[in-house]
Amino acid sequence: MFNIGPIIAVDIQDEGLIKMTWYLIAIILTGILKFATNPPSAFVAWLLSKFELQPKLSSEDVNVTFNGKLLAGKDKQEFIDGFNKATFLKKYFNVTGTEKAYLNPETDISPFVIQTTKGKNDIKFHIYCYNEHIDVVKQYKKKVIPYRISSSNLQTFSNQHIGF
Repeated sequence: MFNIGPIIAVDIQDEGLIKMTWYLIAIILTGILKFATNPPSAFVAWLLSKFELQPKLSSEDVNVTFNGKLLAGKDKQEFIDGFNKATFLKKYFNVTGTEKAYLNPETDISPFVIQTTKGKNDIKFHIYCYNEHIDVVKQYKKKVIPYRISSSNLQTFSNQHIGF
């Protein structure tokens, strides 16, 4: 131990401990920074799935109805595959208080309804198939999110089963 002045006394072993502590802090911060700038793809996929508007659905986890009749088997699988392969076109601007207009539009088209559960929350999709596009209204928690997709598979399926 040696004295640097009348008040400060520094132990050489304490200096080594201080340097090691700073090296350890620098290594931890570098690891955190590296993870933040280039996270693993599994983490990114999980994070993005929390915010995706149209998730990929599994036919085992959903119920699909049309005019109150439950789709099953090949029809259900074909419909879900068409929904999963759909191309997102645009999200509609939704003003609070206009949710009922999206859920019950003034049209002659009966919607396909997909019901599924994600975690503890129920999700319901109302799918209105028109000739040139498909409108989807997603009900999640207390939110209503309308958007438009394009899927030739869903439109073909809709045209074949409209008399269902």
